[in-house]
Amino acid sequence: MGKLSRHRPHRRFEQAERLIVDCELEVCPHCGQKLRSRKPWHMRKYVQTMKGPIQVAGKSKECTNPTCAQSGKHYYASRVTLISLPKSTYGLDVLAWIGWQHEHEHKQFVEIQRALNHRGILVNERNVGRLYRQFLGLLGAVKEPIVEKLRITAQEHGGLIWAVDALQPEGCGTLLYVLYEVLSAIPVAALQTEHANTATLVTWLTPYQEMGFPVLGTLSDGEESIGLALKTCWPDAPHQRCQCHFLGNVAQAVLPQDDELRQNMKKDLGGLPAVPNTSPFCPSPETPG
Repeated sequence: MGKLSRHRPHRRFEQAERLIVDCELEVCPHCGQKLRSRKPWHMRKYVQTMKGPIQVAGKSKECTNPTCAQSGKHYYASRVTLISLPKSTYGLDVLAWIGWQHEHEHKQFVEIQRALNHRGILVNERNVGRLYRQFLGLLGAVKEPIVEKLRITAQEHGGLIWAVDALQPEGCGTLLYVLYEVLSAIPVAALQTEHANTATLVTWLTPYQEMGFPVLGTLSDGEESIGLALKTCWPDAPHQRCQCHFLGNVAQAVLPQDDELRQNMKKDLGGLPAVPNTSPFCPSPETPG
């Protein structure tokens, strides 16, 4: 019997839903000119989440203004950090679920592993422990390597863009608030709590305010407490609502009608015979070549 590989297997999930995440920035933070989308993905990977595997692809943008000091600079889709940590193939919701099960339900790692396997998430006991340590690191104090990356980003761009979002993993009684920096696409910290008010979020964000980095702007969804907390901590920075959330909320009203239209079209067209494949340019599957 051959020796088993010690390396983590490269997993592919052919039926995984594809999620394309675009860069949040619309204009260059230096010259104000509209950024141009780049065709290549800056990252692409399969991520196992509590709702099933997804294929995540991040699309970057670049400044094409020849007179801009940052012309040709690439800006990445930082919201991918809300799906999974860099170089990780497990969702943040999986990390939060592991943390909840271990700390609140007092489950051992082997029990958590079996529960995740039962849900269809491929993971072994050792990786459950590693993911739990990543979760604790995200909740803990910011580490010097991250501070150094933030310092380099602030020097390069003249400041940072802070963003906060929240997610609620299935089966957890709390929300996971995530603070990330947009220009560097770095997840900086997280807060796990019940629905937090503005005062709680301000207390959480204060240490990052006290770092003293200049702030070019802040981003959040439409949750009022998050927006007020960001404005309290960085009152001079312009605040923008995340376009992904905004467009999603705008589309929410038409989703029922869209679903009804799709069902009716399926019902009306489902009984039509298949189009015969007789074109000389489209040979049948039996035709060689």
